[in-house]
Amino acid sequence: MTIQSPPASTTTTLPVTNPSTTPAIKSHAKLTLIQLVFLIYFEVAGGPYGEEPAVKAAGPLFAIIGFLVFPFIWSIPEALVTAELSTTFPGNGGFIIWAHKAFGPFWGSLMGTLKYLTSVINLAAFPILCVDYLEKLFPIFASGLPRTLAILFFTILLSFINFTGLNIVGYAAIILGIISLFPFILMSLIAIPQIQPHRWLSMGQTGAKKDWNLLLNTLFWNLNFWDTVSTMAGEVEKPKKTFPLALFFAVILTCLAYILPLLAVTGSVVVDQNQWASGFMAVAAEMIVGKWLKIWIEIGSVLSAIGLFEALLSSCAYQILGMADLGFLPKFFERRSRWFNTPWVGILVSSMITISFSFMNFTDIISSANFLYSLGMLLEFASFIWLRRKFPTLRRPYRVPLKLPGLVVMCLVPSAFLVVIMAIATKVVFLVSGLMTMGCILWYFLMKLCKSKKWFVFKNADEIEVGEEEE
Repeated sequence: MTIQSPPASTTTTLPVTNPSTTPAIKSHAKLTLIQLVFLIYFEVAGGPYGEEPAVKAAGPLFAIIGFLVFPFIWSIPEALVTAELSTTFPGNGGFIIWAHKAFGPFWGSLMGTLKYLTSVINLAAFPILCVDYLEKLFPIFASGLPRTLAILFFTILLSFINFTGLNIVGYAAIILGIISLFPFILMSLIAIPQIQPHRWLSMGQTGAKKDWNLLLNTLFWNLNFWDTVSTMAGEVEKPKKTFPLALFFAVILTCLAYILPLLAVTGSVVVDQNQWASGFMAVAAEMIVGKWLKIWIEIGSVLSAIGLFEALLSSCAYQILGMADLGFLPKFFERRSRWFNTPWVGILVSSMITISFSFMNFTDIISSANFLYSLGMLLEFASFIWLRRKFPTLRRPYRVPLKLPGLVVMCLVPSAFLVVIMAIATKVVFLVSGLMTMGCILWYFLMKLCKSKKWFVFKNADEIEVGEEEE
């Protein structure tokens, strides 16, 4: 893009997103700092649920090291990239805008479709999780029509809550976060007298084979998606100041939520390593405190799943809105509800796709979604580096305090991890991911054909200008 100087000014502008939605947004409350912190928290984690397989894979010591070190080589670099680019381009669309500005519309579209597929596939898991816990109380929901109807009911109900407004979702995230985290805080405090620190040094029981693949995937699964909230940057109050602070506090909250219960349980409970499967934290709570805390943690897991669903659905819906603003989707997809100002088309489309995935076997599909996410993240890191080189004087309200060579090193470490994650994928994952990636590429050319034939109305994103260059 050629940077032009406007008359009577020493600054220039860069096109970011469509302000046609701005008047409507101004009449509705935007996300505050505390709401954004908990939304990011639910985008990424939602609590220590799901960290248990790390101990099963390699023993307490490697699990603890993993949750201590991995945030520095993955979570913090991703959060820093998100903070800089979200404040520089504070429009709905997030990472789509970044790839678009760095490499052009094809890469922006590819980024959007790769990340959207990843999110919407993951989204389908949470209503299933709610029904799985409901099944423990009411066995009728174990299979057949009752299970199908229950999954459909949860998806529709949670989607309607999302439709009522992002501000309501933000407050719900705070409440759900506090309720689901409190039993782990209580368990960690009560466990202190029972902790024997030497147990943290255990590398696993004798004869247990190390499963490094499981360990890496567990760490990756529990500590990614920091950038997903960027698709809602246009809905945040004072995003240029709020985003860096929210990411900072969310990183601290997430890391503490993982490491403290892990230290408490591994230091105070000795069981067969194979028992460290998903859900063991609830069993450990009963061993340390009592059955009542186990029930609380099981209830908390359902609340956590609800929070994860709401946060991720919001990101999916606003991503669709952002893609329409940028001209990657027909203009119809940017429509908002007159009552709640929410992108109802994005919510409806995402919910329908979620329902279609809800009844499938997730083993290879979710692994493929992680593969697609890795491809998207490699493109995101490349966009970050290239934007620094392409627009070195672009005004960045938050700037990662490193020069270009330091930024390259910062991004190379997590990029190497992404390559490892993709390299250890199975042949089925390679096949499914390849087909999905081909579909993402074909989608761009299909939309381009629709635009040239004028089958649908598209917005010209280049008419919209937001962002400034420094003098």
